[in-house]
Amino acid sequence: MTTATEIKKHPLPLIKRWLMAINGCNVPEIELADSITKWLIISRACVFSMTFTSALIGVLLAAIYSKVNWLYAFLSVIGLVFAHAANNLINDYTDVKRGVDTEDYPRAQYSPHPILGGLTTPKRLLRAALILNLLDGLIMIYLVIARGPTILFFALAGLFLSLAYTGFLKRFGLGELTALIVWGPLMIGGTAFAASGELTTEIWLNSLPYGLIVASVLVGKHIDKIESDIPVGVKSIPVLLGEKGSLILNKISFISFYLLIGGLVFFKITGWGILLTFLAFRRLVTTWDAYSKPKPESAPEGWTVWPLWYVGWAMHFNRQAGEFFILGLVINLVIGFF
Repeated sequence: MTTATEIKKHPLPLIKRWLMAINGCNVPEIELADSITKWLIISRACVFSMTFTSALIGVLLAAIYSKVNWLYAFLSVIGLVFAHAANNLINDYTDVKRGVDTEDYPRAQYSPHPILGGLTTPKRLLRAALILNLLDGLIMIYLVIARGPTILFFALAGLFLSLAYTGFLKRFGLGELTALIVWGPLMIGGTAFAASGELTTEIWLNSLPYGLIVASVLVGKHIDKIESDIPVGVKSIPVLLGEKGSLILNKISFISFYLLIGGLVFFKITGWGILLTFLAFRRLVTTWDAYSKPKPESAPEGWTVWPLWYVGWAMHFNRQAGEFFILGLVINLVIGFF
């Protein structure tokens, strides 16, 4: 017998549905959505842009300072996105089992929770994470054979930090620093090495600005979750500093991003192309304004991740700054440093 739910079609076209899931972590009437849309939401594909940006920065730095093997570069980028997805799935599974994620916790409010929202079962969630990790393992083995054991260091360090973040780092004020390290030196440096077989001081230094504003996104998320994190024992930086201190910390991070950009160019560590990131300054002004005012009582029209607020603005700046950083590196690659 056909039910009304089975007959009813989703109100959004397929491609628009996918784009909404990627950009906003959610779609209306998720129960009517196709499997791809559901898994984009389950895996939190809306934050994959940070991983893709770090990986692409690593590839471009490898091309600027050395010679790129494009197959190895592609495998490295895909492997990092798979790893990010797997970590998100494991994080959701673990937080439910530990009682951190509940119906009242922000994770289950800004986007349907994979388990609590009925999108999948714990068994299927773990199975998906296992498949992604197996694919990552195959990519790692191939790149280790191609590039040597240094690849193993990057892969295992990333795996350890991602599992440690889920397990205990975010509970002791170390989650935000972990994000800087993972999305900065580890992802960018690791991708650069996989692509070229070389690592330089210049690559390490170029990895810091973007790693810093990825950490600012996590700080923003934890500011939004202060009241929910305290009862469950998550001692994030915002829990330790308080909301006011954490808002100031993120403002300092935004300014430091541009100071690092300026320093890289001034000391001729990289070319002037990355000064294009200053074109994202308008978004920084908007984000700064949001960080200088109290959080609104309800979600503005079109805001898809409520009750999260400060993380949305940090991501608003992060995405455009990352895009212009990539474009700047392309310019450096095409026309040279100076």
